[in-house]
Amino acid sequence: MSTTSLVMRKLCILAIAIFALPAFLISTPVSADEGKIAYGGKLYDKWYKVTGAPKPTDTHKSWPASNTKKKGDATQRCKACHGWDSMGKDGAYSSGSYKTGIVGVQKFVGGNSADVVAILKDENHGFGGQMSEADLSALGLFVTKGQVDMDKYIDRKTKKSKGNAAKGKDYYGTMCVACHGADGKLPKDMPALGGLSNKNPWEVMHKILNGQPGEKMPALRALPLQVTADVNAYLQTLPPK
Repeated sequence: MSTTSLVMRKLCILAIAIFALPAFLISTPVSADEGKIAYGGKLYDKWYKVTGAPKPTDTHKSWPASNTKKKGDATQRCKACHGWDSMGKDGAYSSGSYKTGIVGVQKFVGGNSADVVAILKDENHGFGGQMSEADLSALGLFVTKGQVDMDKYIDRKTKKSKGNAAKGKDYYGTMCVACHGADGKLPKDMPALGGLSNKNPWEVMHKILNGQPGEKMPALRALPLQVTADVNAYLQTLPPK
């Protein structure tokens, strides 16, 4: 067999192997920065838990006086002002105990993470001495490259996930059940997933994608986003308490 024929034969074998792969493994390229983005997502959630820094006791200096429902460490989290859905005053935090009137961070999507880092260090935010440069870089990467348009996966009016609960059951049964239990009531020191997913599906989606700060919960960000929506849909069928 000639060299040309041998090369063509190998190419054909490779093509057959690729077509035999599950569709989502072919259609969903994984970014080399997905791990760093997920880390940044946990920082956005509760940076001091991730970095091991002491829990802040002061209310953030930029927390609006109009909101008297939250104080201390609760006001020091990025999500507290900008929301789990990144939409701030225009999203889920347009009302409720985290209503601040502060804008979201969606305008930074596709931007330069260094610009976000500069903002994090400015006088308004004051995180320059609170996190390392590597942590600030990861947080900037999450804001510019890791945001998700959650309206594609969660109905804002009904709070219902736009996922397939049957598929979500299989994902949950293989990736989540060991830590959260069959009924979603583990660990005991956190709310039941059935209740939390129906009350705040945006928070649940964020944590499925990026993991839980300070815990060994895996981040599913490298998988297709529909997987996260399917898991969220299944969680909404579990006992609320």
